[in-house]
Amino acid sequence: MRAVSALERLGGVASVGQLLDLVPRHEVVRAVSAREITRLTRGRYGLPDSDRARTVAARMSGVLALRSAAIEHCWPVKVRPPVPEVAVPRNRKVTRRKGARLVWVKGLDTSLRATPPLETVLACARSLPFDEALTIADAALRSGMVTRRELVEAADLAQGAGAARVRKVARHADGRAANPFESVLRAITIEAGLHFEAQRAVEVTGMNLHPDLVDLAARVILEADSWEFHAGRGAHLRDCWRYNEFVAEGWLVLRFTWWHVMEQPDYVLDVLSRVYQRSLGRAEVRHHLSRSA
Repeated sequence: MRAVSALERLGGVASVGQLLDLVPRHEVVRAVSAREITRLTRGRYGLPDSDRARTVAARMSGVLALRSAAIEHCWPVKVRPPVPEVAVPRNRKVTRRKGARLVWVKGLDTSLRATPPLETVLACARSLPFDEALTIADAALRSGMVTRRELVEAADLAQGAGAARVRKVARHADGRAANPFESVLRAITIEAGLHFEAQRAVEVTGMNLHPDLVDLAARVILEADSWEFHAGRGAHLRDCWRYNEFVAEGWLVLRFTWWHVMEQPDYVLDVLSRVYQRSLGRAEVRHHLSRSA
């Protein structure tokens, strides 16, 4: 796999360790030399559109906002914005808007490169689809740049259009989610009215394992299956062992690929619907298994 493909699947931003899990070191070095990927900070890499976004924001005397700000904070996103997303002061008139999505912000500090971390999460929660906003909120908590307490407190004070969406994202944000793949899968289950926990410890054969998502009451495990990124016999053996141990202990394990989660969420919902209705005898779940737009 090429480094650029790995970065795209990792949400556009990744640590060197995450990249080296998927591609050899010489490929990372080659991709940086070829300017296919760029070094954002020490040990963190992104795609070249990060540099372009900074240039566009500077030209407009603005700062990066929404998903562009999330990437600037080194948080992976589900979908990279097609054009840089830029915040400008509310009273400013901008004559050249081509090539950017503008948002007007009251009291904006234009000395910054991007909107501050907490403001970025709240703005994304207010204006982006739930799965995208949850991905960014999870990443913010995981990075430590935003705490759960300050996110919930700020969301409780939210008013106006989108305030309910802000509170929903804050209520469900979880820094234990490892990447956008897992965050989006959890967003699908939340929209379906199901209760899955990220990385909940499950004891099997005297060991604590941490599946991607766990419904403890129903004994259902969801795995964001990234087998196509993990080369080597050892990784394949470990995945098979985990799966067999969970099943032997009475867990129902469902495995979804990146393509299923990101491109075919209706398929994921259909599988969950059939499992919860037929295998677990919970016909009332059908009423909840519909994904909001």
